[in-house]
Amino acid sequence: MRKMLAAVSRVLSGAAQKPASRVLVASRNFANDATFEIKKCDLHRLEEGPPVTTVLTREDGLKYYRMILCFIALGTVETLLPRNIASWFLLLLQEACCVGLEAGINPTDHLITSYRAHGFTFTRGLSVREILAELTGRRGGCAKGKGGSMHMYAKNFYGGNGIVGAQVPLGAGIALACKYNGKDEVCLTLYGDGAANQGQIFEAYNMAALWKLPCIFICENNRYGMGTSVERAAASTDYYKRGDFIPGIRVDGMDILCVREATKFAAAHCRSGKGPILMELQTYRYHGHSMSDPGVRKLINFFFKVRKEIEDAAQFATADPEPPLEELGHHIYSSDPPFEVRGANQWIKFKSVS
Repeated sequence: MRKMLAAVSRVLSGAAQKPASRVLVASRNFANDATFEIKKCDLHRLEEGPPVTTVLTREDGLKYYRMILCFIALGTVETLLPRNIASWFLLLLQEACCVGLEAGINPTDHLITSYRAHGFTFTRGLSVREILAELTGRRGGCAKGKGGSMHMYAKNFYGGNGIVGAQVPLGAGIALACKYNGKDEVCLTLYGDGAANQGQIFEAYNMAALWKLPCIFICENNRYGMGTSVERAAASTDYYKRGDFIPGIRVDGMDILCVREATKFAAAHCRSGKGPILMELQTYRYHGHSMSDPGVRKLINFFFKVRKEIEDAAQFATADPEPPLEELGHHIYSSDPPFEVRGANQWIKFKSVS
């Protein structure tokens, strides 16, 4: 990540020097773009993979830089929100994965992930205000305060799922819908190395391969499922080969540009009708698994122009009202007409509202 931030800074400043071997081309007078070397991906059942050079424009550099700052800023919200109202399971970091994946797909494509969802919620288009309000269970949250930390949604983003690995067959189902409806869309289906040993994942591989679904299975390998190292949990740690008959690539998940180009490559593979592909993003989290890990969440506490946006969102997340009881049955279905919802108390009637 430090390499990526330095690279972005060089493009934004128009630096002409060639640091190490990363920058291949850059003009001297405030360059609008620069060409970078990226690490070659390891391949499985593929004759060629993503390119080993790519261009970063000034516009994209600014966009990625702001995403990273907002992402880091989200990790400091525990210092901005009172503990008595901010009860959540916060999992962040691995910024290059989130930003690089989003940079490699279209807004009309789809993404589903595990409970490590907060960064993707932001990159998929939700505001920091909607994210923090959901963390505190407020009406202004992206799920109206009823989903909480693990269940956040946006357009073409299907959460945050609390059951380990459960999102993978759901992602295959989304890819099936893309193919069934004849749309030129793909679904990114993410899971961690800890979930990679779940049986349902292999069942989803099988169906996706049989039906040639436009599904990109993505294992975010941060080397520790909560606290257990991959070597102690898996007989084979080559996760990009786990699909067996499904092609796979192993990617430097600490480099935004490498992730971006690999995602473009995988998406093109799926759009061409060749079926699914498996990506392993080799990443690392420098802090604990979650906020439950004591003494390890000391993230960067400066946000430049992002700071005020975060502070305003935190204030909104504490002042916005909680959803009222009568909305308990709302949003069960997206388009069905309202119907009565039976609750624990037979004298209290709830109505579903789309």
